[in-house]
Amino acid sequence: MNRKEELEKLCGSLDESTRKIIGNIIEEICFIEERLEALRKLPFIEVNPKNAAQQRTTPAAKMYKELLQQYNGCIKVMLSACGKSETTEESPLRTYLKGLRRNE
Repeated sequence: MNRKEELEKLCGSLDESTRKIIGNIIEEICFIEERLEALRKLPFIEVNPKNAAQQRTTPAAKMYKELLQQYNGCIKVMLSACGKSETTEESPLRTYLKGLRRNE
């Protein structure tokens, strides 16, 4: 079973319209996973050959960070749609903001 099939299996109980939307997200997840795997093989830090104390991040590291954020967002959306999200509890910040709105 490939990765796409594994992810589709997690969302098997969804209705057809939701499954179409999630299908696009699954495609993105698979694409991003491939890109992340390729980026992991590249160096993330460049060291100045004249001064080892001078280091900087490479473009690969920056791309990896951006893709990882997109990946995490896609995973959260997919899990939420599939009902597998464990964040049923409201955050303290949201509770506080709702309280502020009620007092206005």
